[in-house]
Amino acid sequence: MKLVIVESPTKCKTIGHYLGDDFVVEASVGHIRDLSISGKGGFGVDVENDFKASYSIDSDKKEVIKKLKKLQKEADEVILATDPDREGEAIAWHLATVLELPIESTKRLEFHEITRASITEAMAAPKVIDLNKVHSQEARRIMDRIIGFDLSSLLKSKIGSKSAGRVQSVTLKMIVEREKEISEFVSEEYWSFEGRIKTPKKNPQITLVKVDDKEVKLPHQADADKVFEYSKEPVEVTNVEMSEKVLQPREALRTSTLQQEAFTRYKFKTKETTYLAQQLYEGVEINGESKGLVTYIRTDSTKLSDTFIAKAKTFIESNYGKEYFAGTRGKKDVKLSQDAHEAIRPTDLSFTPDLAKQYLSDHLYKLYKLIYERTLASLMSNKVEEITTITLKNSHLTFEIKGIKVNFAGYDIFKIDEKEENSIPNFEVGEKYDIIQQKVSQHFTKPPARYNEAKVIKLMEEEGIGRPSTYSSTLQTLTDRKYVTTIQGTLRPTEQGILTVNVLNKYFEDLMNIKYTAEMETNLDKIMEGELNEVDVIREFYDPFIEHFNKVKEIMYKEPLKLTGEKCPECGSDLCYRMGKHGEFIGCSNFPKCTYIKKEPKPELKLVGKVCPNCGKELVYRKNRRGQEFIGCSNFPKCKYIEGTNPETGDELRNCPKCGAKLVIRRSRRGTFYGCSNYPGCDYVEPINKKDE
Repeated sequence: MKLVIVESPTKCKTIGHYLGDDFVVEASVGHIRDLSISGKGGFGVDVENDFKASYSIDSDKKEVIKKLKKLQKEADEVILATDPDREGEAIAWHLATVLELPIESTKRLEFHEITRASITEAMAAPKVIDLNKVHSQEARRIMDRIIGFDLSSLLKSKIGSKSAGRVQSVTLKMIVEREKEISEFVSEEYWSFEGRIKTPKKNPQITLVKVDDKEVKLPHQADADKVFEYSKEPVEVTNVEMSEKVLQPREALRTSTLQQEAFTRYKFKTKETTYLAQQLYEGVEINGESKGLVTYIRTDSTKLSDTFIAKAKTFIESNYGKEYFAGTRGKKDVKLSQDAHEAIRPTDLSFTPDLAKQYLSDHLYKLYKLIYERTLASLMSNKVEEITTITLKNSHLTFEIKGIKVNFAGYDIFKIDEKEENSIPNFEVGEKYDIIQQKVSQHFTKPPARYNEAKVIKLMEEEGIGRPSTYSSTLQTLTDRKYVTTIQGTLRPTEQGILTVNVLNKYFEDLMNIKYTAEMETNLDKIMEGELNEVDVIREFYDPFIEHFNKVKEIMYKEPLKLTGEKCPECGSDLCYRMGKHGEFIGCSNFPKCTYIKKEPKPELKLVGKVCPNCGKELVYRKNRRGQEFIGCSNFPKCKYIEGTNPETGDELRNCPKCGAKLVIRRSRRGTFYGCSNYPGCDYVEPINKKDE
């Protein structure tokens, strides 16, 4: 028997099925060890001894390791098959160390899709643990630990912020700077003109492009009114121009573009997209068998393998025609791109979205369809459009009408562009038309839009901040720390988020420099490529950082308290605003010596004028979480009697046949019903018949 160790339990069944009965597949369930909290600063690193790391086993992984060791004793061989990236390589190294496996000879399987062919190929050509990848991951973890521990503790003591980090703080800075742009924006007035021309068949809209042969500018109403008067004169067709526009398909998806597209098209949050993509990669049950539907989902590569392209060529030509296949094009460079992986693509082209729909949930289906169609489209022919531009003029005004006709759909046979054709009537030079439905409107320039998750991820990638595996977790951390909030799909920094950035900008300018952060990422990649030494990179970061940190620690101010103007009734100190788990509250400035918290007075309850049929106390009007009013007992929570506010349903309701208390009308997701007012002491329910309704 051979033991194969993977990261995720979901993969065990799929991979075990492909390998057969001679193999046992078990999961480590992610990382099994992390840096300990021993040594200088609690970093888990011996700073004086070339940053030698000290690791401890996670408490929730002790049982996992115990099980793996038991299986190891029964196995003839142990094979490591963790994910094909730096984190996966590090997990494989930790497993080998804990299980006392020889690093230089233990088989390491690397596959980028969970299919029979890929697993068989990996088994036929096993690798060994790549120590350069391990060193790169370890360097990242050590630097993040040092920054995280030191900066987080400093910020918490000085301004009450919960954490700081090499990637998260720079990402937060971008969001805060956009908010500053918005707050400083000065709006300006401008006007627009709308109109149509009257033709025998339809009345197409015309676009004003020039006034007196100059570019359109209507800053004031007087300018717009002048155009309105000019528009009373008919216009003449002066030019009909036909041109061809060729559109290339976009590249196959990588981690960042998948997250962006899923947000733009379906409003999937980054966290949800990551979760769904992981499911598609690890395997979905199809006819009783788990099947990996897409390739590895943490990648910054847009290339596709020659084997896949050959299969795609056959598929496209068979299903759409030879004219629809074009093959690969010159791809754009992605900052810090590692081309060891492929783009995210389907593992089996015959498993079409139409076929997959019956097996997948709605959101899984949408994401699979997006990946499937974008991959095929990237290899398909260009889209060819015919653009017709009609120019119309009178004495003062020049207008245009544009029509778009698709001559060849190419890649857009999947309707990826989501744009419809715009058909217009046929025009001849010299024809004259009246302008109708004229309208001038006042507008004001708007500030730049707030970033959404998709835009932030795009910026992180463009600036070289973080890696594909960190985009989602970085945004989640900013939300969890209450540095940003999401309102109508846009990210807005909180007061604490803005304060954190301002303080870090003031005292740790280098760390908040985007180029500095990107350079650190480049150095980590160079460690992975064997071009730089792990210790040298950490030392180059650590020495100036810790020297600067120790200086700042002595001079950094403690943010003054925001006072309310009231005195503490218990000790006489000033009351101030504080932040807690549930938001802002008013407490004593002498904390922790005085723990007084001001409680807001409860609103007076409005009496109904009746007594509770269960306990005899007064009934009062209350409101639920949705703001809906109902009648309840003033003796709550000892008495849970409630009823609706409709007087016709009050005392006329029957007594509960089970306990004698009053029956009341209750509501659930499925509608209304009679329930006992003594709930949860009595769980009697009955339906409301049509007569009662």
